[in-house]
Amino acid sequence: MTTSATETLAAALLDAHVNGTHITEATIPADRASVLAVQSTVMAGLGDVAGFKVGAQPDDLPIMAPIPARYCLETGSTRQVQGRLGIELEVAFEVIRDLPEGQFPEDPAAYFRPRVALEMVDTRLGGALADDPVMKFTDFQNTAGLIPGSGLDAWDGSDFGTVQALMTANGETAAEGALTVPGGSALANLRLLVGALGTHCGGLRKGHIVLTGSVCGLPYFGPGTVIEARIDGLGTVGCTLT
Repeated sequence: MTTSATETLAAALLDAHVNGTHITEATIPADRASVLAVQSTVMAGLGDVAGFKVGAQPDDLPIMAPIPARYCLETGSTRQVQGRLGIELEVAFEVIRDLPEGQFPEDPAAYFRPRVALEMVDTRLGGALADDPVMKFTDFQNTAGLIPGSGLDAWDGSDFGTVQALMTANGETAAEGALTVPGGSALANLRLLVGALGTHCGGLRKGHIVLTGSVCGLPYFGPGTVIEARIDGLGTVGCTLT
């Protein structure tokens, strides 16, 4: 992907982020380096990074994307919705101390705090682009922000694989029971992100939050929905869509 093509796609995506529109035509990045270059350029235009999301792939390199701070909310907040919004319940890790450069720490409990979180999911893509996996990756894997909830102040470093959880929408059950983190290990997904991220979009820093993947699939909700969720042993989180 040429520099010109990268800049053109990044400008179109940034405009879609800022103005709430969708792009339906684009030159699709040909490789991972081009995807990350577009992500970096768009993120530079959106401002601060709140954290990152990660998803394992069949090869060694995960899908990963920055989460713009401008989209993030506190638990219990209200979010305006145009049409519908995806909501994912996730095990998250807050960075409480800057990591050893380029290394996953031997004692993760000294560097991370587990938290329950909701990820909001939306797209800036339209038409055939909305279903293209490379374009989804380029568009921050469709993130529309995160809502961190409560967490563990004292953590022994143990993993989260299958968790007991509940998510409701206006009091009706949207997900419940023994729900599994993608790949079966939140720590493995966190390790993937640390190993692959490097300095992308500024790298992982104290205060950032890492999302390790939805335990409830990707349900969508419209305006007028109150979302309440919990993961046993981690805590609670919620929001209202208007």
